[in-house]
Amino acid sequence: MTSDEHYDVVIGTTRAGAIVGTAVSIAKGIPLVVDHVDPIRQFYETESGPLPHIVERLENLAFRRAAHVLYVYPEEESRLRTRADSYSMTDLGVDYQRFAEPSEDAIATARDRIGDIEDNVAVYVGGLEPIYRIEAMLEAVEHLDNWTLLVAGTGSLESEVETAADQSASIRYLGTVPHEDVPGYLSLSDVGIALVDDPHTLKVLEYGAAGLPVVQLAGRAESRFGGLVTYTDPGPEAIPEAIREAGRSETGEALRTYVRHFDWGRIAEQYARAITTVK
Repeated sequence: MTSDEHYDVVIGTTRAGAIVGTAVSIAKGIPLVVDHVDPIRQFYETESGPLPHIVERLENLAFRRAAHVLYVYPEEESRLRTRADSYSMTDLGVDYQRFAEPSEDAIATARDRIGDIEDNVAVYVGGLEPIYRIEAMLEAVEHLDNWTLLVAGTGSLESEVETAADQSASIRYLGTVPHEDVPGYLSLSDVGIALVDDPHTLKVLEYGAAGLPVVQLAGRAESRFGGLVTYTDPGPEAIPEAIREAGRSETGEALRTYVRHFDWGRIAEQYARAITTVK
């Protein structure tokens, strides 16, 4: 930033962005819009010690300082009601067209990377953390005949995924792939996997936009997706059965129709209104 640059609004996304955005808002004397996309519950589930408590207090400060808060999870409304002067609910969005009609380049890149794979491809794209039941997913593949699991992402369980891929011809670990190539990998897959107890995950929207049937962990997501996905418990024997069931189902197109409503263009209008209102 040069000395003659000026900003009218600062936007901070959960978590670090909202906290840093609060400091910038105070220092520069400009309005703050908080983009609150993750519930504090998740942070307590993945972190221990005093850190979650500190982060929660800093987030609460951001809510109090904010001119407006856009939030995704209904469970967070109670926090906002007693702290934020102005807030509204939004949702995660997806670049629908890019996943519904992947480019030839993305498809070619994916095909070159994974080589020849028979039908029955299950795919997971995302963080390699315990919250996503990565180990249960890897174990489930051993109970599936004639299926291949593609895994793309990074995280604390990366070495476990690498080892599993080295030891099993049914698992292909791609590491971190450019996001613009993800639609290509999904276009070559048959089932998307999301083994997390969360109804608001970008990966499910991307799977849906690609027309994939989805295996979702049973729980909070059921009230949102209803019969649009196949549910499973985290057991290594239940997961393969759910993958087989999803592979036989015709839910992919119905989910795609539902996901179309979460196109970024529509959601961007909500952010534009928030910015122009507080400016």
